[in-house]
Amino acid sequence: MRHGDKIKNLSRTASHRAALLSNLTSQLIEHKRITTTLAKAKSLRVYAEPIITRSKKDTMHNRRIVFSYLQDKEAIKELFGVISDKVADRPGGYTRIIKLPRRAGDASDMAMIELVDFNEIYGKDAEAAAAKKTRRSRRSTSAKKATETTAAPAAETAAPEAPAAEESTEEASA
Repeated sequence: MRHGDKIKNLSRTASHRAALLSNLTSQLIEHKRITTTLAKAKSLRVYAEPIITRSKKDTMHNRRIVFSYLQDKEAIKELFGVISDKVADRPGGYTRIIKLPRRAGDASDMAMIELVDFNEIYGKDAEAAAAKKTRRSRRSTSAKKATETTAAPAAETAAPEAPAAEESTEEASA
């Protein structure tokens, strides 16, 4: 029984699993998108996201910790260079898993895992949505309309008084 065992073993020993996830993470960092089985993709997300979070602060300590997981200098350069710049303002959720049709040979569930900020298809929509996004009030629409109607007449009455005050100061100085 596997009560309380939260790690997905992927039918591998601990060392084989660590090597697999390290290699998958390196390839994900290098190519920004990889296709694998659904179980591996879900395990990879748990493994890769804390590593990407580490890359947000480019310190020697973080580089050494990430290198202990990945053992790939080129992946480290890419992670702390290009990727860390893109994910700097993202609070998490750096990867996206998209399910694909089953594999023809053995009918395994397949999935594509990708870095969210590097998808050109969804990136344009996300940028447009981010530009349009505004802070919304929790007040009801009737309360908003009431404040708009009371604010408009106050602005109209204040506008004519201001020029009259300026005219009286010009007459006094003449």
